[in-house]
Amino acid sequence: MELKGKVIVVTGAGQGLGLNTSLALAARGASLALVDLDEEHLANAVKLCEEAGAQARSYKADVASESDVERLFTEVVSDFGALDGTVNNAGITRDGLLVKAKDGKIIKKMDIKEWQTVIDVNLTGVFLCAREAAARMIELGRPGVIINISSISRAGNFGQTNYAAAKAGVAAMTVTWAKELARYGIRVAAIAPGFVNTPMVASMNPHALEKLEGGIPLKRLAHPDEIAHTAVFLFENDYVTGRVMEVDGGLRI
Repeated sequence: MELKGKVIVVTGAGQGLGLNTSLALAARGASLALVDLDEEHLANAVKLCEEAGAQARSYKADVASESDVERLFTEVVSDFGALDGTVNNAGITRDGLLVKAKDGKIIKKMDIKEWQTVIDVNLTGVFLCAREAAARMIELGRPGVIINISSISRAGNFGQTNYAAAKAGVAAMTVTWAKELARYGIRVAAIAPGFVNTPMVASMNPHALEKLEGGIPLKRLAHPDEIAHTAVFLFENDYVTGRVMEVDGGLRI
């Protein structure tokens, strides 16, 4: 796909990986529909994308809400007159052990809300956005690309039952949709980042951060731009579909 002039939706675009991906797409001439719940971050993201020379509009929407997502994609098509791709990036964490015990007594269990909130945003949110994006592309008779953000945690990670389950589901949905949507000219792929140098990670205890980096074969965190570059590659390479690209510095060798 030639990105210049293409209309791309990016969820969770206000900061972090979503913002970096939006800027990478803006630099290649894409028109951007930026989605987040934080209006202040959204306004800044629009400003930065416009400074990069792109057309950009902001949309406040909860990706876990079916009505919000349906409205979002209706508005994007109405505003831009087209839809060519989406990056399903919005996600949250609510880490915790399945059960925590001391001296044979259970002192804490993962709360159902901690489970459901992560599943709602990280799994159902991806499902809803991909469903609506695919429906609009088919209705418009346009080929397109859907990129989902998974994680290397999809293989299982200590303290992340909810997050790992959601990200595993995202990977499985990616392969399923690639098979189903190819007939319409729609490609679907996913990115599974390892540890990325975001403000949240950078604020970790220095000793813990050093230990974390030491376990990565390349001995450093990923730069957000490296994840964004992978998204650009997936958009531009027309023969990639149904694959989950791991960008983890060799952590899962």
